[in-house]
Amino acid sequence: MNDTIVALSSGRPPAAIAVVRTSGPDAFAAAEALVGPVPAARKAVLRRLTDPRDGALIDEALVVRFDAPNSATGEDIVEYQCHGGRATIDALINALISQAGVRQAEAGEFTRRALANGRIDLTEAEGLADLLAAETELQRRSAMARAGGELRRRLDGWRDRLLELSARAEVAIDYADEEEGSGDAQLRPDIRLLGGDMSQLVDSPRIEPLRDGIRVAVAGPPNAGKSSLVNMLAQSEKAIVTHIPGTTRDLIEVPIAIDGIPFVLVDTAGLRESDDVVETIGIERARGEAERAELLLWLGEARQAPDRPGVIQISAKTDLGGSAEGLPVSVVTGQGGAQLKRELVERGRQLLPTADELALDRRQHDLLAEGQSALSRAADLDDPVLIAEELRVARLAIDRISGRAGVEDLLDALFARFCLGK
Repeated sequence: MNDTIVALSSGRPPAAIAVVRTSGPDAFAAAEALVGPVPAARKAVLRRLTDPRDGALIDEALVVRFDAPNSATGEDIVEYQCHGGRATIDALINALISQAGVRQAEAGEFTRRALANGRIDLTEAEGLADLLAAETELQRRSAMARAGGELRRRLDGWRDRLLELSARAEVAIDYADEEEGSGDAQLRPDIRLLGGDMSQLVDSPRIEPLRDGIRVAVAGPPNAGKSSLVNMLAQSEKAIVTHIPGTTRDLIEVPIAIDGIPFVLVDTAGLRESDDVVETIGIERARGEAERAELLLWLGEARQAPDRPGVIQISAKTDLGGSAEGLPVSVVTGQGGAQLKRELVERGRQLLPTADELALDRRQHDLLAEGQSALSRAADLDDPVLIAEELRVARLAIDRISGRAGVEDLLDALFARFCLGK
Protein backbone atom coordinates (compact mmCIF):
# COMPACT_ATOMS: atom_id res chain seq x y z
CA MET A 1 0.00 0.00 0.00
CA ASN A 2 2.85 2.38 -0.82
CA ASP A 3 1.04 3.80 -3.82
CA THR A 4 -1.79 6.32 -3.94
CA ILE A 5 -5.18 5.34 -5.34
CA VAL A 6 -7.86 7.44 -7.01
CA ALA A 7 -11.48 6.76 -7.97
CA LEU A 8 -14.89 8.33 -8.37
CA SER A 9 -16.61 7.85 -5.00
CA SER A 10 -20.02 9.29 -5.85
CA GLY A 11 -22.75 7.93 -8.14
CA ARG A 12 -22.52 7.17 -11.82
CA PRO A 13 -22.32 10.32 -14.01
CA PRO A 14 -23.79 12.53 -15.23
CA ALA A 15 -24.71 14.23 -11.96
CA ALA A 16 -24.73 17.71 -10.49
CA ILE A 17 -21.72 17.00 -8.27
CA ALA A 18 -19.08 14.27 -8.37
CA VAL A 19 -16.69 13.30 -5.56
CA VAL A 20 -13.26 12.06 -6.67
CA ARG A 21 -11.12 10.69 -3.86
CA THR A 22 -7.38 10.05 -3.56
CA SER A 23 -5.78 8.12 -0.70
CA GLY A 24 -2.15 7.34 -0.01
CA PRO A 25 1.28 8.85 0.62
CA ASP A 26 1.27 10.96 -2.57
CA ALA A 27 -2.29 12.31 -2.24
CA PHE A 28 -1.11 15.75 -1.10
CA ALA A 29 1.67 15.98 -3.72
CA ALA A 30 -0.78 15.09 -6.49
CA ALA A 31 -3.21 17.72 -5.20
CA GLU A 32 -0.50 20.39 -5.18
CA ALA A 33 0.26 19.65 -8.83
CA LEU A 34 -3.38 20.39 -9.73
CA VAL A 35 -4.48 23.10 -7.27
CA GLY A 36 -1.33 24.58 -5.71
CA PRO A 37 -1.01 24.69 -1.91
CA VAL A 38 -3.30 22.11 -0.30
CA PRO A 39 -5.97 23.59 2.05
CA ALA A 40 -5.81 23.08 5.80
CA ALA A 41 -7.18 19.75 7.05
CA ARG A 42 -10.97 19.32 6.99
CA LYS A 43 -11.58 22.73 5.45
CA ALA A 44 -13.38 22.83 2.07
CA VAL A 45 -11.81 25.42 -0.27
CA LEU A 46 -12.84 26.34 -3.82
CA ARG A 47 -9.90 25.89 -6.19
CA ARG A 48 -9.19 25.88 -9.92
CA LEU A 49 -8.15 22.42 -11.11
CA THR A 50 -5.52 22.53 -13.87
CA ASP A 51 -3.88 19.67 -15.72
CA PRO A 52 -0.19 19.74 -14.76
CA ARG A 53 0.74 18.25 -18.13
CA ASP A 54 -0.41 21.22 -20.22
CA GLY A 55 -1.88 23.76 -17.81
CA ALA A 56 -5.43 23.32 -19.20
CA LEU A 57 -8.28 24.22 -16.86
CA ILE A 58 -10.23 21.11 -15.84
CA ASP A 59 -12.85 22.61 -13.51
CA GLU A 60 -13.45 24.66 -10.40
CA ALA A 61 -14.06 22.40 -7.42
CA LEU A 62 -14.16 22.18 -3.65
CA VAL A 63 -11.00 20.52 -2.34
CA VAL A 64 -10.96 18.88 1.11
CA ARG A 65 -7.93 17.39 2.82
CA PHE A 66 -7.88 14.71 5.55
CA ASP A 67 -4.65 13.89 7.38
CA ALA A 68 -3.57 10.39 8.39
CA PRO A 69 -4.41 8.62 10.62
CA ASN A 70 -7.66 10.53 11.17
CA SER A 71 -9.23 9.76 7.83
CA ALA A 72 -11.58 7.15 6.38
CA THR A 73 -8.68 4.94 5.24
CA GLY A 74 -6.15 5.90 7.90
CA GLU A 75 -4.02 7.46 5.12
CA ASP A 76 -3.68 10.98 3.72
CA ILE A 77 -6.81 11.71 1.66
CA VAL A 78 -7.80 14.50 -0.71
CA GLU A 79 -11.36 14.74 -2.05
CA TYR A 80 -12.37 16.82 -5.06
CA GLN A 81 -16.03 17.85 -5.31
CA CYS A 82 -16.30 18.82 -8.97
CA HIS A 83 -19.06 19.07 -11.57
CA GLY A 84 -20.47 15.65 -12.38
CA GLY A 85 -20.10 15.40 -16.15
CA ARG A 86 -18.30 12.36 -17.53
CA ALA A 87 -15.70 14.41 -19.40
CA THR A 88 -14.87 16.47 -16.30
CA ILE A 89 -14.50 13.38 -14.11
CA ASP A 90 -12.35 11.59 -16.68
CA ALA A 91 -10.11 14.63 -17.15
CA LEU A 92 -9.60 14.98 -13.38
CA ILE A 93 -8.83 11.30 -12.82
CA ASN A 94 -6.47 11.18 -15.83
CA ALA A 95 -4.62 14.24 -14.53
CA LEU A 96 -4.24 12.62 -11.12
CA ILE A 97 -3.01 9.24 -12.35
CA SER A 98 -0.45 11.03 -14.52
CA GLN A 99 1.33 11.90 -11.27
CA ALA A 100 4.06 9.65 -9.90
CA GLY A 101 2.82 6.97 -7.53
CA VAL A 102 -0.89 7.46 -8.31
CA ARG A 103 -3.06 4.78 -9.91
CA GLN A 104 -6.72 3.85 -10.38
CA ALA A 105 -8.22 2.12 -7.33
CA GLU A 106 -9.51 -1.43 -7.44
CA ALA A 107 -12.98 -2.41 -6.23
CA GLY A 108 -13.27 -1.95 -2.47
CA GLU A 109 -9.67 -0.82 -2.09
CA PHE A 110 -10.46 2.26 0.02
CA THR A 111 -12.36 0.11 2.52
CA ARG A 112 -9.67 -2.57 2.42
CA ARG A 113 -7.09 0.04 3.42
CA ALA A 114 -9.38 1.20 6.23
CA LEU A 115 -9.45 -2.39 7.49
CA ALA A 116 -5.68 -2.83 7.16
CA ASN A 117 -5.07 0.42 9.05
CA GLY A 118 -7.44 -0.44 11.89
CA ARG A 119 -10.08 2.18 11.08
CA ILE A 120 -12.74 -0.55 10.88
CA ASP A 121 -12.83 -4.28 11.53
CA LEU A 122 -14.08 -7.07 9.29
CA THR A 123 -17.62 -7.03 10.69
CA GLU A 124 -17.95 -3.31 9.88
CA ALA A 125 -16.64 -3.91 6.35
CA GLU A 126 -19.21 -6.68 5.86
CA GLY A 127 -21.94 -4.43 7.23
CA LEU A 128 -20.84 -1.67 4.86
CA ALA A 129 -21.08 -4.06 1.90
CA ASP A 130 -24.65 -4.89 2.91
CA LEU A 131 -25.43 -1.19 3.40
CA LEU A 132 -24.32 -0.42 -0.16
CA ALA A 133 -26.58 -3.20 -1.45
CA ALA A 134 -29.60 -2.39 0.78
CA GLU A 135 -32.86 -1.93 -1.12
CA THR A 136 -35.39 -1.90 1.74
CA GLU A 137 -35.57 0.03 5.01
CA LEU A 138 -35.14 -3.15 7.06
CA GLN A 139 -32.00 -4.05 5.11
CA ARG A 140 -30.62 -0.56 5.58
CA ARG A 141 -31.19 -0.46 9.33
CA SER A 142 -29.77 -3.93 9.90
CA ALA A 143 -26.68 -3.18 7.81
CA MET A 144 -26.24 0.17 9.55
CA ALA A 145 -26.10 -1.55 12.93
CA ARG A 146 -23.15 -3.67 11.80
CA ALA A 147 -21.45 -0.98 9.72
CA GLY A 148 -21.73 1.34 12.71
CA GLY A 149 -19.71 -1.04 14.87
CA GLU A 150 -22.38 -2.60 17.11
CA LEU A 151 -21.10 -6.14 16.47
CA ARG A 152 -17.51 -4.98 16.85
CA ARG A 153 -18.25 -3.51 20.28
CA ARG A 154 -19.99 -6.67 21.42
CA LEU A 155 -17.12 -8.85 20.19
CA ASP A 156 -14.56 -6.61 21.88
CA GLY A 157 -16.45 -6.96 25.16
CA TRP A 158 -16.55 -10.75 24.85
CA ARG A 159 -12.87 -10.87 23.95
CA ASP A 160 -11.95 -8.83 27.02
CA ARG A 161 -13.92 -11.23 29.19
CA LEU A 162 -12.23 -14.21 27.50
CA LEU A 163 -8.79 -12.73 28.19
CA GLU A 164 -9.71 -12.24 31.83
CA LEU A 165 -11.02 -15.82 32.08
CA SER A 166 -7.89 -17.14 30.36
CA ALA A 167 -5.70 -15.32 32.86
CA ARG A 168 -7.65 -16.88 35.70
CA ALA A 169 -7.30 -20.31 34.08
CA GLU A 170 -3.52 -19.84 33.87
CA VAL A 171 -3.43 -18.98 37.58
CA ALA A 172 -5.45 -22.13 38.26
CA ILE A 173 -2.84 -24.14 36.34
CA ASP A 174 -0.08 -22.69 38.55
CA TYR A 175 -1.97 -23.78 41.65
CA ALA A 176 -3.15 -27.12 40.28
CA ASP A 177 -0.88 -29.06 42.68
CA GLU A 178 -1.89 -27.05 45.72
CA GLU A 179 -4.30 -28.22 48.35
CA GLU A 180 -7.92 -28.75 47.40
CA GLY A 181 -10.07 -25.63 47.57
CA SER A 182 -7.33 -23.21 46.52
CA GLY A 183 -8.62 -22.99 42.92
CA ASP A 184 -10.94 -20.43 41.34
CA ALA A 185 -14.40 -21.70 42.26
CA GLN A 186 -16.12 -19.01 40.21
CA LEU A 187 -14.20 -19.70 36.97
CA ARG A 188 -16.56 -22.26 35.46
CA PRO A 189 -19.77 -20.37 36.39
CA ASP A 190 -18.33 -17.25 34.77
CA ILE A 191 -17.43 -19.23 31.64
CA ARG A 192 -20.97 -20.60 31.51
CA LEU A 193 -22.36 -17.06 31.88
CA LEU A 194 -20.30 -15.79 28.94
CA GLY A 195 -21.36 -18.77 26.83
CA GLY A 196 -24.99 -17.95 27.60
CA ASP A 197 -24.49 -14.37 26.43
CA MET A 198 -23.03 -15.63 23.14
CA SER A 199 -25.79 -18.19 22.64
CA GLN A 200 -28.44 -15.46 22.57
CA LEU A 201 -26.88 -14.03 19.41
CA VAL A 202 -26.17 -17.48 17.97
CA ASP A 203 -29.86 -18.39 18.32
CA SER A 204 -31.21 -15.13 16.86
CA PRO A 205 -32.40 -14.85 13.21
CA ARG A 206 -29.60 -14.63 10.66
CA ILE A 207 -29.03 -11.93 8.07
CA GLU A 208 -29.35 -14.01 4.87
CA PRO A 209 -33.16 -13.91 4.58
CA LEU A 210 -33.06 -10.16 5.10
CA ARG A 211 -30.11 -9.60 2.76
CA ASP A 212 -31.13 -11.98 -0.03
CA GLY A 213 -34.91 -12.10 0.48
CA ILE A 214 -37.09 -14.77 2.08
CA ARG A 215 -37.43 -17.58 -0.44
CA VAL A 216 -41.07 -18.40 -1.14
CA ALA A 217 -41.55 -21.50 -3.29
CA VAL A 218 -44.79 -21.69 -5.26
CA ALA A 219 -45.46 -25.38 -5.82
CA GLY A 220 -48.17 -27.83 -6.76
CA PRO A 221 -49.39 -29.93 -9.69
CA PRO A 222 -49.36 -28.68 -13.31
CA ASN A 223 -51.93 -26.00 -14.26
CA ALA A 224 -52.70 -25.23 -10.61
CA GLY A 225 -52.18 -21.50 -11.20
CA LYS A 226 -48.62 -21.20 -9.83
CA SER A 227 -47.23 -18.90 -12.52
CA SER A 228 -50.36 -16.75 -12.46
CA LEU A 229 -50.03 -16.39 -8.70
CA VAL A 230 -46.39 -15.34 -9.05
CA ASN A 231 -47.35 -12.72 -11.63
CA MET A 232 -50.14 -11.41 -9.40
CA LEU A 233 -47.81 -11.01 -6.40
CA ALA A 234 -45.09 -9.45 -8.55
CA GLN A 235 -47.63 -7.22 -10.33
CA SER A 236 -45.82 -8.06 -13.56
CA GLU A 237 -45.79 -10.78 -16.21
CA LYS A 238 -42.66 -12.52 -14.94
CA ALA A 239 -43.69 -16.11 -15.63
CA ILE A 240 -45.17 -17.62 -18.79
CA VAL A 241 -48.80 -18.66 -18.32
CA THR A 242 -50.50 -21.15 -20.65
CA HIS A 243 -53.10 -23.92 -20.40
CA ILE A 244 -50.47 -26.44 -21.53
CA PRO A 245 -49.27 -28.63 -18.64
CA GLY A 246 -45.51 -28.48 -18.03
CA THR A 247 -44.97 -24.93 -19.31
CA THR A 248 -42.63 -24.10 -16.42
CA ARG A 249 -39.61 -26.39 -16.55
CA ASP A 250 -37.03 -24.58 -14.47
CA LEU A 251 -36.99 -22.42 -11.35
CA ILE A 252 -37.99 -18.80 -12.03
CA GLU A 253 -36.92 -16.38 -9.29
CA VAL A 254 -38.77 -13.08 -8.88
CA PRO A 255 -37.54 -10.66 -6.16
CA ILE A 256 -40.29 -8.49 -4.65
CA ALA A 257 -40.83 -6.41 -1.50
CA ILE A 258 -44.11 -6.29 0.45
CA ASP A 259 -44.36 -3.69 3.22
CA GLY A 260 -40.56 -3.43 3.20
CA ILE A 261 -40.07 -7.20 3.62
CA PRO A 262 -37.87 -8.67 0.85
CA PHE A 263 -39.07 -11.91 -0.74
CA VAL A 264 -37.89 -14.06 -3.62
CA LEU A 265 -40.82 -15.83 -5.28
CA VAL A 266 -39.75 -19.08 -6.89
CA ASP A 267 -42.06 -20.43 -9.60
CA THR A 268 -41.54 -24.17 -10.00
CA ALA A 269 -42.38 -26.93 -12.41
CA GLY A 270 -45.68 -28.74 -11.85
CA LEU A 271 -45.19 -31.87 -9.75
CA ARG A 272 -46.20 -34.98 -11.65
CA GLU A 273 -44.74 -38.11 -13.23
CA SER A 274 -43.20 -37.36 -16.62
CA ASP A 275 -41.22 -39.18 -19.34
CA ASP A 276 -39.78 -35.91 -20.63
CA VAL A 277 -36.12 -35.71 -19.58
CA VAL A 278 -36.04 -31.91 -19.35
CA GLU A 279 -39.32 -31.69 -17.45
CA THR A 280 -38.16 -34.41 -15.06
CA ILE A 281 -35.09 -32.35 -14.17
CA GLY A 282 -37.34 -29.35 -13.54
CA ILE A 283 -39.63 -31.43 -11.33
CA GLU A 284 -36.70 -32.62 -9.22
CA ARG A 285 -35.55 -29.03 -8.80
CA ALA A 286 -39.08 -28.07 -7.82
CA ARG A 287 -39.19 -30.77 -5.13
CA GLY A 288 -35.85 -29.59 -3.76
CA GLU A 289 -36.98 -25.96 -3.67
CA ALA A 290 -40.23 -26.93 -1.95
CA GLU A 291 -38.20 -28.48 0.86
CA ARG A 292 -35.51 -25.79 1.01
CA ALA A 293 -37.43 -22.50 0.81
CA GLU A 294 -38.33 -20.66 4.01
CA LEU A 295 -42.00 -20.49 2.98
CA LEU A 296 -44.07 -22.64 0.62
CA LEU A 297 -47.24 -21.61 -1.17
CA TRP A 298 -48.88 -24.97 -1.89
CA LEU A 299 -51.50 -25.04 -4.64
CA GLY A 300 -52.21 -28.76 -4.58
CA GLU A 301 -54.39 -30.91 -2.39
CA ALA A 302 -53.67 -30.39 1.30
CA ARG A 303 -53.01 -34.10 1.89
CA GLN A 304 -50.23 -33.99 -0.73
CA ALA A 305 -48.46 -30.94 0.73
CA PRO A 306 -44.87 -31.47 1.93
CA ASP A 307 -44.66 -32.21 5.64
CA ARG A 308 -42.58 -29.22 6.73
CA PRO A 309 -42.96 -25.88 8.54
CA GLY A 310 -43.86 -22.74 6.63
CA VAL A 311 -46.54 -24.18 4.34
CA ILE A 312 -49.35 -21.83 3.30
CA GLN A 313 -52.20 -23.77 1.68
CA ILE A 314 -53.69 -21.91 -1.30
CA SER A 315 -57.06 -22.59 -2.91
CA ALA A 316 -56.38 -21.11 -6.35
CA LYS A 317 -58.79 -20.32 -9.18
CA THR A 318 -61.71 -19.67 -6.82
CA ASP A 319 -63.45 -17.83 -9.67
CA LEU A 320 -63.71 -21.25 -11.35
CA GLY A 321 -64.92 -22.99 -8.21
CA GLY A 322 -61.54 -24.15 -6.91
CA SER A 323 -60.91 -26.33 -3.87
CA ALA A 324 -62.23 -25.12 -0.52
CA GLU A 325 -58.95 -26.07 1.16
CA GLY A 326 -56.72 -23.19 2.21
CA LEU A 327 -56.74 -19.48 1.49
CA PRO A 328 -59.08 -18.72 -1.46
CA VAL A 329 -57.28 -16.74 -4.18
CA SER A 330 -58.29 -15.68 -7.67
CA VAL A 331 -55.85 -13.90 -9.96
CA VAL A 332 -58.80 -12.98 -12.21
CA THR A 333 -60.95 -11.20 -9.61
CA GLY A 334 -58.15 -10.35 -7.18
CA GLN A 335 -59.90 -12.20 -4.36
CA GLY A 336 -57.53 -13.16 -1.55
CA GLY A 337 -54.57 -11.19 -2.90
CA ALA A 338 -54.42 -8.69 -0.06
CA GLN A 339 -54.93 -11.40 2.55
CA LEU A 340 -52.15 -13.52 1.03
CA LYS A 341 -49.76 -10.57 1.16
CA ARG A 342 -50.64 -9.97 4.81
CA GLU A 343 -49.98 -13.63 5.55
CA LEU A 344 -46.59 -13.46 3.81
CA VAL A 345 -45.61 -10.32 5.70
CA GLU A 346 -46.67 -11.83 9.04
CA ARG A 347 -44.76 -15.05 8.38
CA GLY A 348 -41.81 -13.14 6.97
CA ARG A 349 -41.39 -10.93 10.02
CA GLN A 350 -41.04 -14.02 12.18
CA LEU A 351 -38.08 -15.13 10.05
CA LEU A 352 -36.24 -11.81 10.07
CA PRO A 353 -34.34 -9.91 12.72
CA THR A 354 -36.17 -6.85 13.95
CA ALA A 355 -35.18 -3.50 12.45
CA ASP A 356 -32.63 -2.66 15.17
CA GLU A 357 -31.67 -6.22 16.15
CA LEU A 358 -28.11 -7.30 15.50
CA ALA A 359 -27.96 -10.19 13.01
CA LEU A 360 -25.10 -12.42 11.86
CA ASP A 361 -24.29 -13.83 8.46
CA ARG A 362 -23.43 -17.51 8.04
CA ARG A 363 -19.66 -17.00 8.50
CA GLN A 364 -20.10 -14.96 11.66
CA HIS A 365 -22.79 -17.28 13.02
CA ASP A 366 -20.73 -20.45 12.50
CA LEU A 367 -17.65 -18.95 14.12
CA LEU A 368 -19.59 -17.59 17.09
CA ALA A 369 -21.31 -20.97 17.50
CA GLU A 370 -17.85 -22.56 17.49
CA GLY A 371 -16.73 -20.20 20.23
CA GLN A 372 -19.89 -20.75 22.27
CA SER A 373 -19.46 -24.55 21.99
CA ALA A 374 -15.89 -24.25 23.25
CA LEU A 375 -17.14 -22.35 26.29
CA SER A 376 -19.83 -24.94 26.88
CA ARG A 377 -17.18 -27.65 26.90
CA ALA A 378 -14.89 -25.61 29.15
CA ALA A 379 -17.67 -25.11 31.71
CA ASP A 380 -17.94 -28.89 32.15
CA LEU A 381 -14.19 -29.53 32.60
CA ASP A 382 -12.17 -29.85 35.82
CA ASP A 383 -8.66 -29.71 34.39
CA PRO A 384 -7.51 -26.06 34.17
CA VAL A 385 -5.15 -26.92 31.30
CA LEU A 386 -8.05 -28.19 29.20
CA ILE A 387 -10.18 -25.22 30.25
CA ALA A 388 -7.45 -22.83 29.11
CA GLU A 389 -7.29 -24.57 25.73
CA GLU A 390 -11.04 -24.29 25.18
CA LEU A 391 -10.86 -20.61 26.11
CA ARG A 392 -8.12 -20.19 23.49
CA VAL A 393 -10.37 -21.84 20.87
CA ALA A 394 -13.21 -19.46 21.77
CA ARG A 395 -10.89 -16.45 21.60
CA LEU A 396 -9.61 -17.50 18.17
CA ALA A 397 -13.19 -17.79 16.90
CA ILE A 398 -13.91 -14.23 18.08
CA ASP A 399 -10.71 -12.97 16.42
CA ARG A 400 -11.65 -14.62 13.14
CA ILE A 401 -15.08 -12.95 13.19
CA SER A 402 -13.56 -9.50 13.67
CA GLY A 403 -10.71 -10.08 11.22
CA ARG A 404 -7.85 -10.26 13.70
CA ALA A 405 -6.92 -13.76 12.50
CA GLY A 406 -7.37 -16.21 9.63
CA VAL A 407 -9.40 -14.16 7.13
CA GLU A 408 -7.07 -13.48 4.19
CA ASP A 409 -8.85 -16.08 2.06
CA LEU A 410 -12.17 -14.24 2.17
CA LEU A 411 -11.04 -10.62 1.78
CA ASP A 412 -10.82 -10.71 -2.02
CA ALA A 413 -14.38 -12.03 -2.29
CA LEU A 414 -15.69 -9.48 0.20
CA PHE A 415 -14.15 -6.39 -1.38
CA ALA A 416 -15.13 -7.48 -4.88
CA ARG A 417 -18.70 -6.56 -3.77
CA PHE A 418 -17.66 -2.90 -3.43
CA CYS A 419 -17.53 -0.24 -6.13
CA LEU A 420 -14.23 1.33 -7.24
CA GLY A 421 -14.68 4.43 -5.09
CA LYS A 422 -15.38 2.53 -1.87
